[in-house]
Amino acid sequence: MARITTGTLAGPAGALEYLLNEPTGEVAGRGAGLAAVAAHPHPRFGGTMHSRTVFYIARALESLGMPVLRFNFRGVGKSQGAYDEGRGEIEDLRAALDWMAARFPRPIVLAGFSFGSMVAMRYLAAHRDRRVASYLGVGFPAKNEAAPAAWAWQGPKLLISGTNDVFATPEQLGAAAARLPPPREWYWIEGADHYLTGHYESFRALVHEHLTWQTEPRD
Repeated sequence: MARITTGTLAGPAGALEYLLNEPTGEVAGRGAGLAAVAAHPHPRFGGTMHSRTVFYIARALESLGMPVLRFNFRGVGKSQGAYDEGRGEIEDLRAALDWMAARFPRPIVLAGFSFGSMVAMRYLAAHRDRRVASYLGVGFPAKNEAAPAAWAWQGPKLLISGTNDVFATPEQLGAAAARLPPPREWYWIEGADHYLTGHYESFRALVHEHLTWQTEPRD
């Protein structure tokens, strides 16, 4: 079971709306000593923290014992500000990480779906954030976005997409993942679309089996 709370946190362009899933009672999952932040898909195409695949991510990470923060980027829902082509959204993500780290002083899994996976990638490519223990990118849109080859942050990376994802064929995702500095892994869910519709259990199994995290900061 989880306690779900909502509110706003301070962002660089104004308040950012959030939703926090926090496990209650005794937490026994192998991720019990971690927290997580999940970023949502493209605001211009209806992406919000309530998007189904972001819910999938939160549910899978919560099942490992982590509190999970979802938030709306600037201009989405009750979040203040306006869409900034992915630039200001990186700073929104930093604000969410700051809030989560203050509330739960423990290593953080940084996850994102589609646009959110790209924003998280760009953040980690530019910032050696030692609070981040692992990166989880779901539905990375490799057809339209190039994965950065050089990352300031050097922790483990896991990419998961469906074989029927219209924004990245398995070949495109594999090529994008191969650009990432190790450690990195990538997996496809057979028959799944961009949103992993109807494939939550397969997704959860991959997360449980393959998500890893660094226990000490990497230089």
